[in-house]
Amino acid sequence: MARKESDKPEVIKLLKELKSESWCKGKQLWPDRIGVPTKLAKGIIEKENPSVNDVPIILNGSPVPADFRCNRVRLIDNILGDVVQIPRVA
Repeated sequence: MARKESDKPEVIKLLKELKSESWCKGKQLWPDRIGVPTKLAKGIIEKENPSVNDVPIILNGSPVPADFRCNRVRLIDNILGDVVQIPRVA
């Protein structure tokens, strides 16, 4: 993924950490999906990483289990149906 000048330092740091420490296959982080409708983001994520086959859409603030799976990306959305947190393998 190409970095942009608009990327915040924490996004760049997270990208580096995931790239160096991850044991999961394929793309793992989608910072460019913030603000995108969740249904559209879900299709893009599944297309960009075929290993991901569990993409639940979760309302912001809802509790989620703390377990980690390489095949899951949680999409956190608002009441308007837009992604509000960086989707990542979780």
